[in-house]
Amino acid sequence: MKKKIYYSLFTSWALCSVAYGQTTLKGKLVDIKGKELPNFTISSGNKQVQSDTQGNFQLFIPQSGTFDIMVSGLGYRKETVTVIPTGDITALKSIVLQKVDREIEQVEIVGYNSVNNKKVGVAKSGIDNKDLPQSVQIINKQVIEDQQINTLGDALKNANGIALGANRGGVGENFFARGYSLGANNIFKNGSRTNNGGRIEASTLESVEILKGSAALLYGGVSGGAVVNLVTKKPKFENGGEVSFRYGSWDTYKPTLDVYGPLSQQVAFRIVGTGESANNYRDVVKIDRVYINPSVLYKINERSELSFNFDYLKSNYTPDFGIGSVEGKINNEVGKNTFLNVKGAFNNTNSTNGQASFDHNFNDDWKLSLLAGIQNYNRNYYGSERLQANADGLASRALSRSATEEFTKNQQLNLIGNFNTGGVKHQLLFGGDMDQSSTKAYAFNIFADLSKPTTPSTAYDQINVFNPVATRTDIPEYAKNTWTKTDVYRYGAFIQDLISLSEKFKVLAGIRYTYQRTPYSEKFNYQTGITEEVKNMINGKEAGAKEDKAWSPKFALIYQPIASSSIYLSYANNFIPNTGYDINFQPLTPSLVDHYEAGIKNDFFGGRLSANLTAYRINNNKFTQMALLTADGAANGDTNMKEFTGKTSSDGIELDVNGNILPGLNLLAGYAYNFMRYTETLGIIKYKDSAGKDAETSGSAEGVRLVGTTAHTGNATLFYSIQNGSLKGLKIGASAFYTGKRNAGWNNSKINERDGVNRLIAVDPFTTFDISLGYSAKRFSILAKIANITDELSYFIHENYSVNPIPPRNFTTTLSYKF
Repeated sequence: MKKKIYYSLFTSWALCSVAYGQTTLKGKLVDIKGKELPNFTISSGNKQVQSDTQGNFQLFIPQSGTFDIMVSGLGYRKETVTVIPTGDITALKSIVLQKVDREIEQVEIVGYNSVNNKKVGVAKSGIDNKDLPQSVQIINKQVIEDQQINTLGDALKNANGIALGANRGGVGENFFARGYSLGANNIFKNGSRTNNGGRIEASTLESVEILKGSAALLYGGVSGGAVVNLVTKKPKFENGGEVSFRYGSWDTYKPTLDVYGPLSQQVAFRIVGTGESANNYRDVVKIDRVYINPSVLYKINERSELSFNFDYLKSNYTPDFGIGSVEGKINNEVGKNTFLNVKGAFNNTNSTNGQASFDHNFNDDWKLSLLAGIQNYNRNYYGSERLQANADGLASRALSRSATEEFTKNQQLNLIGNFNTGGVKHQLLFGGDMDQSSTKAYAFNIFADLSKPTTPSTAYDQINVFNPVATRTDIPEYAKNTWTKTDVYRYGAFIQDLISLSEKFKVLAGIRYTYQRTPYSEKFNYQTGITEEVKNMINGKEAGAKEDKAWSPKFALIYQPIASSSIYLSYANNFIPNTGYDINFQPLTPSLVDHYEAGIKNDFFGGRLSANLTAYRINNNKFTQMALLTADGAANGDTNMKEFTGKTSSDGIELDVNGNILPGLNLLAGYAYNFMRYTETLGIIKYKDSAGKDAETSGSAEGVRLVGTTAHTGNATLFYSIQNGSLKGLKIGASAFYTGKRNAGWNNSKINERDGVNRLIAVDPFTTFDISLGYSAKRFSILAKIANITDELSYFIHENYSVNPIPPRNFTTTLSYKF
């Protein structure tokens, strides 16, 4: 039932309905016992703030006359409050909120406020972030809007410790966290694994949640750096929406429509759609994208809700290997706009996600969540690769043609419970999950030799990278040769308990068991029409399906000396499945990776500013490398024969600072350092080759930064929206992003080091600066940004042949209307 509260200085003012042009609303939120309610959302139209640690809030309302505000928070009933302004400042009595026996409805995180006192979905457990012994960052919708974020890479630049890497041809985004590459298993959408191959559409996200360190306890087979969860926009039980149009450099056009509202008292919907067409700062490169995201929410009753979420992304992008390399190095004489791929190159992807989730609160203490998701991802690719020129700039171009179809299913169950044993409080999380993935990879025959049109050949032509006049522009014929289908099945179960021994001392303990099975692949030959199993043969014997099993424990101590500060120490591990076999033809067991982390989370100035600091070490004492010698001491030429001869360590620190310092003034900043290297590998080994001559081999050089990892990263963003006066509605902002030194190429062996051979390519650090200016008036807003205003030049490099320049100076403008 809608609750109406009227305030006025004098009864006559209320009767006469005196209207004021603007007012600053001040108030306080409490529960029925008078306890302050921090971090609750207070909104009116497109204006919203959050209450501070004492429950106080302040909201500027630019309109005249009576207006409504909406107050909401997790576990409490939404209240609508009608306010009649009483002047430039309108002071309200305390607003009392009623607690309800459910905690399903999510509350938007607005501004750049601390999340230390919030529950974050990526942690699954329902515990506050300050009780979580891991580093967490949230890139929320305010940051996404302010920075006009377009891709996941744009968003993750704001997450300290996550560095953008490079993949082949720049057809996707590759990220490193704490030295580890974030593969397909580490990125989730609304809790389900998702594929990043088509460049995830970020402008329609509600938020991006990053859980750093080992997340194996909760998610199973993930790498050790971080887990990223993408939260899409959800249905609302109020009519509204937004239409926007974005225009930018290189003829970038991007309209977006977002519509939401109730279908009934129990059912709400939302539809978000966008399209993008753009050229590029690189000659010839184009992008063409379409994205749609409909969702429905059904509130069955006060304790249960069912939701359905679907999205589709079509992303066509020209594959681009940048300026290539000359003698294995970067050569700036090759123009940064120069396109060196063949005519007609394409990378076309289609991805579809579908999810159904059910949440039920049995009572205040116990909650059940069920999730089922599917994804279908298709990629179709054609182009030339590995552009490596000699000293004269001459580079041979060879063609590549491939296609991939991936289908993935995911099911999850999570049960959260709160109970006491004596005077000890427990917050229990029990979960189970399953993944089933099937990947079909197509191989093609290419007939590039015009003199032999029926003989497969990938050799195309030769160009001069300093003057790339193509000698050929035709697209050769190609035909499907084979497809290979590979299935992977993962199953896991875990239990975690946050034990509060007192208000200040807490212990978090948990363990997970994971089972992964990879059966025989299937291979179909188009020429013979025969499908056969690709059996795992080891030393001439059939090995059967590959199976991996691992236990992943976690243990942490948490100390909270004061309510606004939390200190923790933790240990966890994760496992990495290994392919191949050892020198005795035995299947390789998984590598277990140990994570040690210490951190402190702090809130200052009543929660308006937070500063969190983390230090970590990650050790992999079973790092696999190709075996140098066979069991009889001969040189090994079998790439599937491996040995646990390596060890790696990754050390680092991370600092993130964010807050709503003053009304309208938001800060987001961070710094991270990482050093990942080999700490132990095989030395130089002498042996006799097959001809009986002396030969030698060795492991990788120790103590040298691994290729792909970044030493230092930093970010800082400051936005200010003027709240009062003739310039109210004006927004100004600035951002800086720093990427430190890193290595491309390949890590050297100990023999390379001894002989003075250097296969590493040192890449210099760089900093880009962005400035933004915008204005909002009632329902309209416009925001413009100039990115990389100093026109900095640097590169992201995959090995030594995909050398992609960063975007030069460019602009983006977004015009929006909210209804």
